[in-house]
Amino acid sequence: MALACLITIASPAAARTVKLVAFGDSLTAGYGVPSSQAFPVQLQAALKAKGYDVAIVNAGVSGDTASQGLARLDWSVPEGTDGVIVALGANDMLRALPPATTRKAMTEIVSRLKARGIKVLVAGMLAAPNLGPEYQAEFNAVFPQLAAQQGVLLYPFFMEGVAGHPELIQKDGLHPNPDGVRVMVSGILPDVEALLKQVQAK
Repeated sequence: MALACLITIASPAAARTVKLVAFGDSLTAGYGVPSSQAFPVQLQAALKAKGYDVAIVNAGVSGDTASQGLARLDWSVPEGTDGVIVALGANDMLRALPPATTRKAMTEIVSRLKARGIKVLVAGMLAAPNLGPEYQAEFNAVFPQLAAQQGVLLYPFFMEGVAGHPELIQKDGLHPNPDGVRVMVSGILPDVEALLKQVQAK
């Protein structure tokens, strides 16, 4: 009887909701799509459909570079956050900012999150071919090298399966439409599940 009581008392804590933050730019914020179709909302729905008890905060700000994300990191990721999907770098690339600047800001973001005991998944970005092979090579190396050095999870390209597919892109040629967001969610889902496993193993 006593054991049954202990199990009953313990189970709500064991089944607590995992708190994630999607920390990024317009790709996270949901630029140009209904709020109900934004990346964090679709991702949360996909995870819940698989049985996960998870709540995802949308901390995307359109136009943010990695450095601008760093400047708002502390108040964008509240206490009690279990894991963060860091999806920055697209605006750095579009503005052709030096990859070293992106690397420095991203490294600081990940380091600060780790210092708070928060698990991290980096959603990487790739440079557009028109920026030239030299820039491409240097920028593209930022995210895998960062993930390896910091020992965090990496999803290599946030726009995988969407970039280069006009039917999944809005008329601006940059942002995913709701179907494009669905493809992004489908692609990153296994890595987010790996993030949840890390959280649960803490």
